[in-house]
Amino acid sequence: QVQLVESGGGLVQAGGSLRLSCAGSGRTFSSYAMGWFRQAPGKEREFVAAISWSSDWTDYAASVKGRFTISRDNAKNTMYLQMNSLKPEDTAVYYCAKKGSGSSWDRAWSYDYWGQGTQVTVSS
Repeated sequence: QVQLVESGGGLVQAGGSLRLSCAGSGRTFSSYAMGWFRQAPGKEREFVAAISWSSDWTDYAASVKGRFTISRDNAKNTMYLQMNSLKPEDTAVYYCAKKGSGSSWDRAWSYDYWGQGTQVTVSS
């Protein structure tokens, strides 16, 4: 069983920054890939970023590339999402997830454990 807990969300003005954290339970945190997704009201959950277990590979949605940075500290069982130059359209609930056996890094069905989400609101 894997438990994931997000933190770091909040209200920020456009152009500002936030850093989200995702704390994972269990000694095997370092052995699996992870991802961030977000869901705005009335919209489907969408991929934001993903990172391999060793941090040697990352991927980003086009809408956040160059503004967001995903990272992880396996010694602390924690993954991060540094979000800079935030825009109102980044407003959503952000979820971290553990990647399962699915082959697609950017599809929610490839991830088998999810956190409860943290709200990010960007005002204009």
